[in-house]
Amino acid sequence: MSNPIKITSGTHWEQQVGYSRAVRVGNIIEVAGTTVVEDGNVIGEGDAYVQTRFIITKIEKALLACGASLKDVVRTRMYVADIKYWEAVGRAHGDFFTDIRPASTLLAVAALVDPRLLVEIEVTAIVADHCV
Repeated sequence: MSNPIKITSGTHWEQQVGYSRAVRVGNIIEVAGTTVVEDGNVIGEGDAYVQTRFIITKIEKALLACGASLKDVVRTRMYVADIKYWEAVGRAHGDFFTDIRPASTLLAVAALVDPRLLVEIEVTAIVADHCV
């Protein structure tokens, strides 16, 4: 087993809570729950579609830092602060994953860490072995 590659986004939360934005071990990459907080600001406040698109773009950056892309995503997990956001979140997810079609779960949760956050997403990616 290879040594883990740990990617940070540089937020104080990673140090305080003790986690990494993404971790790659071998060809498997796990991206932690990701929200729209950027430099202490909440992006797309009140708009689940905008928040979801921003989050997936943020996840894509973490994947790229691990040597992968959205095409390598095999699983997405979406947590919404209210089930009424499912359609907007699903539509934004489809904007990126219609052709990739990872296994996916969408759950309504009691709350996210900040009431302005409407969605949080985590993904699993597997970088294909290029040997045939």
